[in-house]
Amino acid sequence: MKNELQFQNRLDLTELQYSVNKIKEEIGKVIVGQKNMIDMLIASLLAKGHSLIEGVPGVAKTITAKLIAKSLSVGFSRIQFTPDLMPSDILGTSIFNLKTSEFEFKKGPIFSNMVLIDEINRAPAKTQAALFEVMEEQQITIDGNKFMLESPFMVLATQNPIEQEGTYRLPEAQLDRFLFKIDVEYPNLDEEIEIISREHQLKERVKIEEITSFLTAAQISNYQKLVTQILVEEHLLKYIAELIIATRNNPFLYLGASPRASIAILKASKAFAAMSGRDFVTPEDIKRAAIPVLHHRVIVTPEREMEGVSSKQVITQIIETVEIPR
Repeated sequence: MKNELQFQNRLDLTELQYSVNKIKEEIGKVIVGQKNMIDMLIASLLAKGHSLIEGVPGVAKTITAKLIAKSLSVGFSRIQFTPDLMPSDILGTSIFNLKTSEFEFKKGPIFSNMVLIDEINRAPAKTQAALFEVMEEQQITIDGNKFMLESPFMVLATQNPIEQEGTYRLPEAQLDRFLFKIDVEYPNLDEEIEIISREHQLKERVKIEEITSFLTAAQISNYQKLVTQILVEEHLLKYIAELIIATRNNPFLYLGASPRASIAILKASKAFAAMSGRDFVTPEDIKRAAIPVLHHRVIVTPEREMEGVSSKQVITQIIETVEIPR
């Protein structure tokens, strides 16, 4: 408690908290519930990460991603992934200009601040691989030339876990580039009633176009810099490392988490702390970040997978076993 009070006023997070609440308020005009998904997407933005949103059709995956983008005064593009999509359809291509007798690069839809990729698992591996460089380094290389993307840059991808026909499994290297994998659940009874009521009372419906855009690219960049200054004490850094090491030594896991996962938990826990108005990370922030950061980065052994054990269950067990620092 003493340490918490000591660092309470080190950073002023009032404006950041106001903006986060404002984004939630604007999204709430259209979306009922899905608080966890909204929190994760905002945290991903603050942590300079990308998010993979997985859920059955009709649970507002795409519309929530569009609403997040609409609440920000930044560039937005949407790419519908299909089996016939080529890398050049995403990144862009060099076109010969007859007037200048030179090749000119025509930028693809990836050149934006917020990029929504709908049904990412519908495109083949060749097209998915086109995202490797841009998601990790915020640049693309075409014909030996590098093109940098403007900040902020964030990829929001959706996929349907049920339908397998005409889909391609995402490579592990691709999954590892997503800060979070967000599992979208069905609404509860009260939320379902509210959804039906809003649809019935047409006068209360709010369109996406009516959502207010209020956060500029400069403000987002400032918030992202502020989040990097959130305090993390040494014993919490050790706690993150112990969680990661535990995934590598777990007999239920064929593949453990990499150091990139350690950094992802660090960044995500800082974002959660900032969203809560704290300029210091607590063990609860780390525990909150662990499952969405780790469960798409580890692989359950085939024997355990046949028994119905999921990566999320194993990560939960690890969190419960590793001692929380005091």
